[in-house]
Amino acid sequence: MTNQETIDFASLQAALTSNDVQLHASELHGVISGLISAGMPFESSEYLTIINDMFNNGEGLPINAKNTVKGMVSQTWQAMLDDQFAFQLLLPDDDESLLERCHALAVWVQGYNLGFGLQQTSKASLSDDVKEVLNDFSEIANLSEDLEEDEDTEQAFYEISEYVRISSLLCFSELGVPPEDKKAQETLH
Repeated sequence: MTNQETIDFASLQAALTSNDVQLHASELHGVISGLISAGMPFESSEYLTIINDMFNNGEGLPINAKNTVKGMVSQTWQAMLDDQFAFQLLLPDDDESLLERCHALAVWVQGYNLGFGLQQTSKASLSDDVKEVLNDFSEIANLSEDLEEDEDTEQAFYEISEYVRISSLLCFSELGVPPEDKKAQETLH
């Protein structure tokens, strides 16, 4: 990661809310992560059009929110490219209720599937592993909100969120287009 300030769930949600953008920070991060994992080029700014169309009635984001989103996209790219597996899901902190964290995980996965589907339109070209991940994510997106706040549910939440994190990196490793690979491909053609 660079020296820039890390964008966490609370700061992204605050930036969106203070700019009257009605969007859950976890869902936004999921969409961006899905786009990147499915092969969105590093240089692309197409994500801004997608976000504007889907979440902001086709209107441009206010400049503060747009800058925050750009920073979050850069941070997500850096984390996915990191060979130490720095990529983390953008979810509320552990001090939030388990119900809130489970809801955020469900909307993150919904966003991921949406972004992934918008970027990768040919299911036939996907490996069996990626197809399985997408099917699992569809089930996770429907997590029940009728949960017990106990140690077993907390453990299950941790295991599911870790599975989602690692599976997102698996999809990126198969379909993502790292910046240096794209440049190498361009010079070969």
